[in-house]
Amino acid sequence: MSLSGAQVIAKALKQQGVSVVFGIVGIPVVDVAEAIQAEGIKFISFRNEQSCSYAASAWGFLTGQPGVCLVVSGPGVVHALAGVVNSQVNLWPLVLIGGSCETTLEGAGAFQECQQVEMCRPYTKFSARPQRIELIPTVLQSATRHAALGRPGAAYIDLPADFIQGSVDTSAVPSIGPLRPVFAQADPAAIREAAMLLANARSPLIIVGKGAAYARAETAVRALVEKYQAPFLPTPMGKGVVPDSHKRNASSARSSALRTADVVLLLGARVNWILHFGKRFNPQAKIIQVDVHAEEMGTNVTIDVALQGHLPLVVEQLTAAIVEPFTAAPDTNEYVCALHEHAQANGAKQAAKYADAQVPMTYHRAFYEIKQRLPTDVVLVSEGANTMDIARTVFDFEEPRRRLDCATFANMGVGMGFAIAAQLHYANQRVVAIVGDSAFGFSAMEIETAVRSRLPLVVIVINNNGIYFGLDAAEYERLEAQGTLPTTALLPDIRYELVAEACGARGLLATTPEELGKAVDSAMEHDGVTLINCLIRPGGYQKLDFAWMAK
Repeated sequence: MSLSGAQVIAKALKQQGVSVVFGIVGIPVVDVAEAIQAEGIKFISFRNEQSCSYAASAWGFLTGQPGVCLVVSGPGVVHALAGVVNSQVNLWPLVLIGGSCETTLEGAGAFQECQQVEMCRPYTKFSARPQRIELIPTVLQSATRHAALGRPGAAYIDLPADFIQGSVDTSAVPSIGPLRPVFAQADPAAIREAAMLLANARSPLIIVGKGAAYARAETAVRALVEKYQAPFLPTPMGKGVVPDSHKRNASSARSSALRTADVVLLLGARVNWILHFGKRFNPQAKIIQVDVHAEEMGTNVTIDVALQGHLPLVVEQLTAAIVEPFTAAPDTNEYVCALHEHAQANGAKQAAKYADAQVPMTYHRAFYEIKQRLPTDVVLVSEGANTMDIARTVFDFEEPRRRLDCATFANMGVGMGFAIAAQLHYANQRVVAIVGDSAFGFSAMEIETAVRSRLPLVVIVINNNGIYFGLDAAEYERLEAQGTLPTTALLPDIRYELVAEACGARGLLATTPEELGKAVDSAMEHDGVTLINCLIRPGGYQKLDFAWMAK
């Protein structure tokens, strides 16, 4: 009995526990996709390789297992590099499988010929082509192991057309099993040193990164916060590891917390642009960093204690070593009370923004109307420049891995792919994608993918007519006539809801807070795809300032 190469890869994916594959088919991978379906694995066919690679990237973060993406040769692999690099930078497991030309035609100008293994190697942990059809399972096993174990990242497997269409005797194909991760604790001596620093701290701060969310560390981190009673600060995708409603949440006093903390405990949080490269930390602060990757320790800041290991295990060690809360009376502690006062002051400013009744709406008023109507277990995908940045300060999360955004790589176009992956993973929860109009343009046709896949997505396009800032119709016409139309301008008031309707979704237009509230209520009751085109205040032409990224 023989198996085709397509069947060999499909069976190997099944043996690895893969339940869904994202991709776009064409020559030479159509047979692979059909073999995948024959094995009972769900195949989600997208409209653009960037989007399907982003979906696989998000799947890796949400499940902890490598997301798998299947694309055609040449241009397909080139386009899918977007998700590969996104996974590699964000440290999420992904396996990209790309078709390639026949091995006998390499160098002859074959159809979509491309040096794909070499092209992917700089952006992956593993990039290889099996030498023979029967070695496909072994190479797949190596790819998934590299992607998921240690510091997660991306892997690439190259499948030549003659391997896909060729055959091999069943007895020659090895059987592989699912991944069996190995987790390690930190050095006990380093744990004792860290515990001593924490015991002597007067104003400690715990920073919870998306690495803690990925590592499923919520139980351990919550136990640490309860025992030690220090304020904590979640990074955008670390939100929900400890509930945002927890009284020690210092998010609303972020600047003050970073500036005054004398001991900072980093839990799966890299000191990159998201944390201002550490430049806003108290210069005298002692830094304790917990990370799975030794080379990450000390990036941009001097680390006093490095704790390398699997984050849940290390946090459990640290919690066991801590004897008592950092102060005898946390609720009346001067440092805690000062942060609470800052948070209340900032909250009052935020509430005033929510009350703005002018039309067109502001970002804050639109987000306020949306927030009131979402369930507490909502999964929120946030994409766009202002849309994402402002939404970070508005929406709260009680559980981890319920907020997805462009994360460390800060790339636009991830929204629809992320949302589709999230809805597949959270099949019984509502997924809402709040995306800027410019960001939505990168992947708008994936609305059809969501409709075809029968996913009950809610997509809210925050439409301000531009990138960062837009123009109203009168100003657009005036500047266009002068030849000074900003490069950030988009056409005013594009009817995105009509685009959605053309793809089989339900489209709604909202121009006032009342209309937006009704639209969100209606969308949450609908069991199909709904797109709400939310028109907000354009903002007018403004000079963009990027200096914040270096501060």
